[in-house]
Amino acid sequence: MATLRILFIFLLLVHGFIHLMGFVKSFGLAEMAQLTQPISRTTGFLWLSTSLLFAVTAALVLLQKEAWWMAAIPALILSQFLIFTNWQDARAGTFANLIILTATVIGFADWRFDRMVGQEVSDLLSTSPPPAGSVTERDLTSLPPVVQRWLIRSGVPGRAVPHFVHLKQKGEMRTSPGGDWVPFEAEQYFALDEPGFVWQTTIQASTKPFLSFLPIKGRDKYVNGRGAMLIKLLSLFAVADAHGPETDQATLLRFLGETSWFPSAALRNYIRWEPVSPLSARATMSYRGVTAAGLFRFTPDGDMAGFEARRYYSRPEGATPEDWIIRSTDWKEVDGFRIPCRSEVTWKLKDGDYTWLKLEITDIRFLTAPPVGQKQMSLSAVE
Repeated sequence: MATLRILFIFLLLVHGFIHLMGFVKSFGLAEMAQLTQPISRTTGFLWLSTSLLFAVTAALVLLQKEAWWMAAIPALILSQFLIFTNWQDARAGTFANLIILTATVIGFADWRFDRMVGQEVSDLLSTSPPPAGSVTERDLTSLPPVVQRWLIRSGVPGRAVPHFVHLKQKGEMRTSPGGDWVPFEAEQYFALDEPGFVWQTTIQASTKPFLSFLPIKGRDKYVNGRGAMLIKLLSLFAVADAHGPETDQATLLRFLGETSWFPSAALRNYIRWEPVSPLSARATMSYRGVTAAGLFRFTPDGDMAGFEARRYYSRPEGATPEDWIIRSTDWKEVDGFRIPCRSEVTWKLKDGDYTWLKLEITDIRFLTAPPVGQKQMSLSAVE
């Protein structure tokens, strides 16, 4: 992607420089044999303006500003107008404009996707939480002993209860058993009083050279008890758009399984615990008419070892409930909480295990109030 950005910047600068030639010719500043048609000084200023707009666009792309397309649109309009009025000399510039137009459409779609997700994050964080209280060991007495040991091991007693969580992830995933592993980065916000999350990721379509430059944007969310997943190629073409009862249950289970990253959520009244064995307990989560349960497993030391549940697995012929397993592979202490920092996610299918996700938590923040000044979520900017 970095190479493509450099090539695109180079194209913008060269295309802009060529437009500068029209300004030079109109004022007779130098001989321009390539331009045989006369150019008035008034039109020359249009050639100069177009050149500057392409230069500004290049600078915005270089700085990775999401709204770079706003400068590209007037540059393209002016450029093509000038090409039409000087068709004999400038018609080859139409090809460059088509390339820039394609990138601009994708840039606009990318910006619009991020704006949509940003609004969803703002809505998720719009609640006014009560004052943050601290957890005491007495608060744990109603829980199974193995869950109490986990929360103590995690550092929950004596700490303020977070109302929101913000984290970043990286890792690799694949979209089918036996498919290529591709790298991804993701960012996620959780609300814990009224349980919900919004997760956004960017991945490349494939490791194959002719597809590796195609970015895929994905958003998964669980808000007001309802789930929705949207995945778009180039931020334009939907390759998955899931919602409905199966998605509601699947995203609720995802939230439940991911409470391992913010263990104090185990004390919330929408989760009920039952002991199963000295190293496991079943959690049942009920919220807004949807109920699902999963089995948490723990190490003898009290760390979260994994989570198992029956979750809907998407198939072309329709979603089917399958065994879904999260396995923790490493732990670390962050801001006083000990959490799993590396995990693998596997589907137990009839034709074999399908491990589709390997992730690492690269940053996590436990918040007692919404982030100040949070406007939208992006992979390049954190409040």
